[in-house]
Amino acid sequence: MSVFVLHIALQGCLKGQDVEYGITSDTGGHIRYLLDLVHAHCEASPHDRIVIATRAFTGHGPLYEQPHERVSDQIEIIRLETQSGDYLTKEELHTQVESFADALCTHIEANGRPDIIHAHYAIAASAAAIIKDRLGIPFVFTGHSLGLVKQSVMGSTVTVSEGFQERIAGEEIALKEASLVVASSRDEAELQYAGYRNYDPGSIRVIPPGSDLAAFKDATVNETVETELARFLTDPQKPVILAIARPVRRKNLSALVEAFGKSKALQAQANLVLVAGTRTVIDDLDGDMAGSMHELLALIDQYDLYGKIAYPKSHTPADIPAYYAYARDRGGLFANPALNEPFGLTLLEASAAGLPIVATDSGGPNDIVETCGNGLLVDPNDPSAIAEAALRILSDSTIYQQFAEGGERAVAHYDWKGHVQRYRGLLRDLIEPAVTRPADTSGTGQLLISDIDNTLVGSVPHLHAFGAWRRLQPHLAFGVATGRSFHSAMAVLEQEDVPRPEVMITSVGSEIYHLDENGVTYSLDRDWLAQITEDWDREPVRRVVESVTGITPQAALEQRAFKLSYFSDGSATVVKRVQAALERVGLMASVIHSHRRYLDILPYKASKGTAVEFVRQRYGLSMDSVFVAGDSGNDIEMLRAVPQSIIVANYSDGLAHLPDLKHSYLSRESHARGIMEGVDYFRRKASASCHPVS
Repeated sequence: MSVFVLHIALQGCLKGQDVEYGITSDTGGHIRYLLDLVHAHCEASPHDRIVIATRAFTGHGPLYEQPHERVSDQIEIIRLETQSGDYLTKEELHTQVESFADALCTHIEANGRPDIIHAHYAIAASAAAIIKDRLGIPFVFTGHSLGLVKQSVMGSTVTVSEGFQERIAGEEIALKEASLVVASSRDEAELQYAGYRNYDPGSIRVIPPGSDLAAFKDATVNETVETELARFLTDPQKPVILAIARPVRRKNLSALVEAFGKSKALQAQANLVLVAGTRTVIDDLDGDMAGSMHELLALIDQYDLYGKIAYPKSHTPADIPAYYAYARDRGGLFANPALNEPFGLTLLEASAAGLPIVATDSGGPNDIVETCGNGLLVDPNDPSAIAEAALRILSDSTIYQQFAEGGERAVAHYDWKGHVQRYRGLLRDLIEPAVTRPADTSGTGQLLISDIDNTLVGSVPHLHAFGAWRRLQPHLAFGVATGRSFHSAMAVLEQEDVPRPEVMITSVGSEIYHLDENGVTYSLDRDWLAQITEDWDREPVRRVVESVTGITPQAALEQRAFKLSYFSDGSATVVKRVQAALERVGLMASVIHSHRRYLDILPYKASKGTAVEFVRQRYGLSMDSVFVAGDSGNDIEMLRAVPQSIIVANYSDGLAHLPDLKHSYLSRESHARGIMEGVDYFRRKASASCHPVS
């Protein structure tokens, strides 16, 4: 089916080609994201139609006053007149929402109704919600950068007068009214949005942006870049610490200059290059860019960095790969010290070009570094930590090479083809919802709950066979039970093209989600949370557990309200030691150890097993109507609790030899085929008992 998508993007100077990034404080990465997305969408779906709706305004050239711009056969940009005809910053745009929505409704009624709207940034969501109310057109939302997060990291420098009250209100509207929220990273989905009143994790999907990274992988230095930097640097052959960002406060370039200025060792080893937007006269820059540039220049003067730092006045998009190549050819690295980075596209570009990275530990870089293993994360508020990380990479050739090789993983993982495949599939399902709920099978149906990693997934041919088999099971509801968070699990399932589960038991059984009627979003089971929270006192439990030797906390993203996650030293006694420490102070918790590496602490009543039993009762299924499948230690409770349990052939943690699991079926096949084999075995067994041979 063909799809007509209307994108709303109101911030910055948007045009179809040769975008002047940095010309204003709002002309940044979200425009690059949008244009790359729509081009990739059209390449994958040549019969779809894309319209981008923005504002018409004066002051930055005649193109931005034109009501229509044809970008390609499938893509067009429309510019609508609003109450003000002037260029406005994102902090001022809330005054134009009503007039823009009026103009866009009139345009839609005259030119055709889109199947769905995609709103970018809070201000666009406010307009999309009005259009949804008037015309009934659903919308999806991409936040790009969130007001609550910026307010948190900027502290007292952000005031209500700067439009933050309206921005945050728009984000609350988006979370309440959007059919789906598209996030770029788990950090955004699980931490950044969590502070909002209307936060609903099941309505958010993590789809990392793609990027045409091939252009950066094969980048070469051009004469323009060589000549420009030679004007600044006394020794242009030294390794380079490269940063590419607009000079706005949130990008925190001043911390990088301070880190460089305070470290004589770093100055001796490298030059610093700041590609900070495009400017003619600093004081003509809008927003806080002029102030940020003055601060950078003051720091350069304070630390007397002349000859060691370059800050070119302008660049073209074509120059960016050349800057990466310049740093790579000199054995340098890329730095992103942003106070918060919603995603981090420049990190992927730099990595694809062969550069190790030093990046903020706030936001999307957490996901990128975890996925690609391409650098170090630092506290952006600690200049000394930034300097130490840069020195560590530049001083150790083994570490440098290890991080540089992460570029191959970046190219493989963050591609637009995969992004668009998931994105368009979600749009299609929102436009034409079709779903079978477990409740529909109550009394007569069956339910299969499977672990994900190394059980359901791990063999592509087996997974394809499972998908075909699943489609032939109209009375078999399907769910997963995993140690992963909801968003991490959904990302794996959709990347592997697994049939969408009706039930998701996540975070080792501490959270349960049910598929909504639209077949795309999920609802968190509040009744389950109420049941397990009794006797759960998270902070005292955390303090006791972390006093036990041999365990180390996992990253912040792995910690949940009802799950504490650690790495263990692998010893056989670690569970007993943790349990004993908790018992000594009268605390109760479930302690689950898997793969001799991962240690999860949950409320006493929470586990995969108790969660499966809760789901079984919720849907009114008999015990012999439920199958479960697993492969490792964190599946033991689930396998123990259900008579029809399946251990796939590629099991670990000695599952097949545990006395409590003697009732389980040990499959001859591994992964998804082992699941199918086990279900068929129990069905044959049940059939034989119902029809004994006479």
